[in-house]
Amino acid sequence: MSKVEESVEVAVPVGVAYNQWTQFEEFPQFMGGVERIEQRTPTLTHWVTKVDGVSREFDAEIVEQIPDERVAWTSVGGDVRQAGVVTFHRLDDGHTKVMLQLEHEPHGVVENAGEKLGLVKHQVTQDLKRFKTFIESRGTETGAWRGQV
Repeated sequence: MSKVEESVEVAVPVGVAYNQWTQFEEFPQFMGGVERIEQRTPTLTHWVTKVDGVSREFDAEIVEQIPDERVAWTSVGGDVRQAGVVTFHRLDDGHTKVMLQLEHEPHGVVENAGEKLGLVKHQVTQDLKRFKTFIESRGTETGAWRGQV
């Protein structure tokens, strides 16, 4: 398994950043390669991705969710293996530090080559920058799910 850790500071309160992150079906608006996410149950999502010409579909289950603090997930079934956690840290100026840790297992020639070139880390960095632009330009979340897992 390969690991990626990245963070970004967003100029919104922790509750706004957290609430937006729980709106999984909105991820295609700021995550490159994510074509569609369907929220099937409060804790199960179905992902359709296409990265570097490689299409994948997989399910991910929320295994831990604490409002305004963290969301952790793991893939279930299928050939995609990944797990991650995003944490939200309140900063003094009303801003929030969003930290993302992702573990994934590359498959095939294209994904292994991309891993060696650091493409996943680059993608995560760009996704967090787009999340920053998305939430700061709105100033408020598109929705919220405050349940605890």
